[in-house]
Amino acid sequence: MPALLEDHGLPLVQLRERRRDLIVALIGQHGLPSEQEISEIASIQNAIAAFEAVVDDLDAEAEVASRAE
Repeated sequence: MPALLEDHGLPLVQLRERRRDLIVALIGQHGLPSEQEISEIASIQNAIAAFEAVVDDLDAEAEVASRAE
């Protein structure tokens, strides 16, 4: 199952860390988050979802290829 942990060179870890940092910063903040903060978190989340879909596709292709060998 190591293929499931492979990120295929995509910046998933960095994006997840950035998202976490933004969320942690909001926790200590008083008041509502700004539209810019919400937009940045949403953009990062969308990028993470897109990269995860690509990784899933690459993993599925690799699995099919390994079965064909």
